[in-house]
Amino acid sequence: MDRFFAYSFQELPFVIISLVVAFTVHEFAHAAVAYKFGDSTAKDEGRLTLNPVSHLDPIGTLFLLIAGFGWARPVPVNRSRFHNPRLAGVLVSIAGPLSNFLIAFLSYVIMFFFIRSGSGSALPQFFVDLLNMMLWLNLVLFVFNLLPFPPLDGYRIIEDLVTPSFRVKMSQYEQYGALIFLILVITPLDRYTIHPLFNMVVPAILQGFSSLFSPFF
Repeated sequence: MDRFFAYSFQELPFVIISLVVAFTVHEFAHAAVAYKFGDSTAKDEGRLTLNPVSHLDPIGTLFLLIAGFGWARPVPVNRSRFHNPRLAGVLVSIAGPLSNFLIAFLSYVIMFFFIRSGSGSALPQFFVDLLNMMLWLNLVLFVFNLLPFPPLDGYRIIEDLVTPSFRVKMSQYEQYGALIFLILVITPLDRYTIHPLFNMVVPAILQGFSSLFSPFF
């Protein structure tokens, strides 16, 4: 029965907590950077908050639990309010994935400190499992959101980096990019595209974390 979900029943509590934190901080980061650069749209709509209720999408969260991928409510952004639209657009888009990277990094630091200091056995198993899930899931979200497909942040970053004329051409084919993305995610093709990417990039990041902290212990 537990295989109805993408995760086992034993994993679900850790997945749910990790998702609530990851999605909430991700969307808050978008809203905060947009507000910093002059766009108060998200703030006016109550999205400049760390209250999960304001950011979670019920269907998107359910899809992640069942299918292994999902989404939160996108933060509304009005680029015309930015003082420097192209720079601000890039920073607003990248803020979300970077927030997931930061959560993963902090989770790793906490685990590394306790394990290397010899006090890891004093941690409750629930806390260890939660940190592991926070680490893994936020790294996956970091990499996933940087994929260059609409409506992901990676695509929005490219939009703001290219010339305005090329941006117009991108918008004309955006619907096809979204369709290709869905095909890659929900069909067996993900075994040959997205999953190999995760299997390569996520361990590489973890190895980078290890290399960074190993000299200190």
